[in-house]
Amino acid sequence: MQERVLKTLEFDKIKAQLSEHVYSSLGRDKAEQLVPSTNYEEVVQWQAETDEAAKVYRMRGSIPLDGIHDIRAHVRRSSIGGMLSPLELVHIASTVHVSRQMKRFMEEFHAEEAVPILYTLTSSIVVLNEVEEQIKMAIDEQGVVLDSASDTLRTLRNQLRRNESRVREKLESMIRSSNAQKMLSDSIITIRNDRFVIPVKQEYRGNYGGIVHDQSASGQTLFIEPQVVVTLNNELQAIRVKEQQEIDRILLQLTGIVAQFEEELLHIVSILTELDFMFAKAKYAHRLKATKPTINNEGRIALLKAKHPLIPQDVVVANDVALGETYTSIVITGPNTGGKTVTLKTVGLCTLMAQAGLQIPALDGSEMAVFKAVYADIGDEQSIEQSLSTFSSHMVNIVKILEEVDQSSLVLFDELGAGTDPQEGAALAISILDEVNSRGARVIATTHYPELKAYGYNRKEVINASVEFDVETLSPTYRLLIGVPGRSNAFEISKRLGLNKSVIDVARSHVSAETNKIENMISSLEESRRQAEKNQEEANDYLKQAEMLHKDLQKQVMEYYEKKDSLQEKAKLEAKQIVENAKKEAEEVISELRKMQLEKHAEVKEHELIDARKRLEDATPQIAIKKDKLPSKTNHAFQSGDEVKVLTFDQKGQLLERVSDKEWQVQIGIMKMKVKEKDLEFIKAPKVVVETKPLATIKGKDYHVSLELDLRGERFENALARVEKYIDDSLLAGYPRVSIIHGKGTGALRTGVQEYLKNHRSVKKIRFGDAGEGGSGVTVVEFK
Repeated sequence: MQERVLKTLEFDKIKAQLSEHVYSSLGRDKAEQLVPSTNYEEVVQWQAETDEAAKVYRMRGSIPLDGIHDIRAHVRRSSIGGMLSPLELVHIASTVHVSRQMKRFMEEFHAEEAVPILYTLTSSIVVLNEVEEQIKMAIDEQGVVLDSASDTLRTLRNQLRRNESRVREKLESMIRSSNAQKMLSDSIITIRNDRFVIPVKQEYRGNYGGIVHDQSASGQTLFIEPQVVVTLNNELQAIRVKEQQEIDRILLQLTGIVAQFEEELLHIVSILTELDFMFAKAKYAHRLKATKPTINNEGRIALLKAKHPLIPQDVVVANDVALGETYTSIVITGPNTGGKTVTLKTVGLCTLMAQAGLQIPALDGSEMAVFKAVYADIGDEQSIEQSLSTFSSHMVNIVKILEEVDQSSLVLFDELGAGTDPQEGAALAISILDEVNSRGARVIATTHYPELKAYGYNRKEVINASVEFDVETLSPTYRLLIGVPGRSNAFEISKRLGLNKSVIDVARSHVSAETNKIENMISSLEESRRQAEKNQEEANDYLKQAEMLHKDLQKQVMEYYEKKDSLQEKAKLEAKQIVENAKKEAEEVISELRKMQLEKHAEVKEHELIDARKRLEDATPQIAIKKDKLPSKTNHAFQSGDEVKVLTFDQKGQLLERVSDKEWQVQIGIMKMKVKEKDLEFIKAPKVVVETKPLATIKGKDYHVSLELDLRGERFENALARVEKYIDDSLLAGYPRVSIIHGKGTGALRTGVQEYLKNHRSVKKIRFGDAGEGGSGVTVVEFK
């Protein structure tokens, strides 16, 4: 990518915003060095990495990356025999700690949600517990070597504290003496050159003897180490030297441990840098409400509600832009009222962001191409240093573009041909666009020349566009209108600003009839487009409602068949039990008859046989078999509107229309289905309705009734009100059964709902849900 293009499209500002989301200087350096890739496989890989990081950030919210430091120089110095400072060792321990935390964090996350790239990356981290523990045992977070670092250091510091206490006691007795107030400038003990001293007035220096270490700026006060504490201070200094030697020994020992793991530590830094950068991209995507685009290598761009990433999200206008499918060039025409350049930069920046592995500020489902080069000629290109006019500077850029552009390029022209005679500028613009199109490049160009309005109509690979302008507010709406060329708003603006109507009429007379015809055509196109967009939104709403209804119907049919299978299975088990009971009873009767025969030598009386036969008859299972009613044999000729009984479902319905010689479409409740004529029984013909003025029926968004009502989290009074309305809606919709989800909780809501349902005149029965339906947290309602 050319550095000039990155600067023109303000990609440096994108990197600056990205840098705000890093955890360390390592991530910041990587963000500042970010350059879009022109390699398709690399772009796809980068986008996959960002998508995984965005997934983790979206589900967890915080990432354990705080505490990373650039320790590469420290590690290399340790390997060549240098001694690391306590703070440098603390930074190493902190970085090792973060690597360990991230490894465990990604292992736990990957077990729940697959993130193969991040998991593979963190799996290569070597856990260096020894390095971390050794450093933390010896040095605290502020870089102070602890007494516990070694037994020798603890002993030396205990000696230091005892000796310092003795010195202070000596000096405190001196400053509390009766003459101290007269001879001392201040009754304090201070330190000069690491030795304890007291401030003595110049004229009394001989009273204390000892060593003068410093004096005040005026020379009136001398900081003297009295002779009585010189020996003690010497002992202190000797201990301090030993202390420093022990500290240096400890630091060298820890540095040696670091040196042993040079390769592992450098690898950890490399992995953490990549993780820092990936999660910075994820956090930046969250800030922009960005999504992962589908990447292609065929020059297709399909941006859905794309926004310029550098304009505040609460004011920026989203636009759809498609390029490379049915047309390869977009020419945005119209006056210089704003919005055209924003569109150019939005497409250019989204392209650069996608090729840099960043998610783009557009809706999910957007598509971006990987271009080998992006060329942009945008803004005021006047060059004072080279004594070039705006037009000349533009042409210098365009000449360079034409030397390099090919079929894998994206070219952005702002105000093509501007800065010179309008007629010649328009001719040059058309010629340049033809040349770039002939190379197969993708092009978006803006111009205010009216001659280019016809350009898109005369070339099949080119489409016109414009930025909508609101004459009422005298400002652009920044909405891009694809397929509609821009039109002049000069007369409307002048009229709104108060210019005399007669002046405007005279001006109109100077405009050719053909131009007026074109402007009227464009105005009509804009109106048609607005109406089409409105109709499309309404159609989408109806489609969503239809999809919801279809989904509920599918669910209801599945529940029907599941219930049917369950009832059949239950009936089989009951029948089997009845037969087994009958067999058992019969065997008992036969056994008793045999016993009677043996005991009475075949002299069984008649009434005993009658009783035995009756017991056998009673043991026979009595099953009432419900015979299906046969279709009516009347000679009635079915017609649309007839009320019929569908015998296969034992349900009433209404005939809608004949679909074949032997089949009708029947409305049963909210369902429509095809039924064979032989399975229909005529009930009655439709009533003849006297035609009256129809009443308007309003079906809003709540027209669709769900098969379930979820009351969880509702207050008791609100819940009962919702249940009452829901039961009425369900009855109107013709549902045979619905479910009310109230949860288990304390049981108050469940009891209240069930009491209401028991007293409802249209409720046949209620029951708790089965195990697969939600158990006691759900009440299933069946209607009469």
